[in-house]
Amino acid sequence: MPYMTDGKRDYKKELAWEKRNKKKRVKQRASRNAARRKLGLRVGDKRHAAHKNDNAMDNRKSNLRPLSAKKNLSKEACKKRKKHGKKCTK
Repeated sequence: MPYMTDGKRDYKKELAWEKRNKKKRVKQRASRNAARRKLGLRVGDKRHAAHKNDNAMDNRKSNLRPLSAKKNLSKEACKKRKKHGKKCTK
């Protein structure tokens, strides 16, 4: 979500955020790719590597399972709603 100041997009703030979080985001991306490789999911496969304990950095084979993209994304959305005290509809 872009940073907004007086109804206009604040590119300076966005760039500062990118610089602060780049190392963390690169590490998370590498972890997601490693999980996909462990499950044998190839480029173009529509399934996601889902983590059973919701810790994206825990790539043990016993913690991973292939899940359809739709189910995995709805699971993530539900987790975010619960974090903010809202109910999930399934």
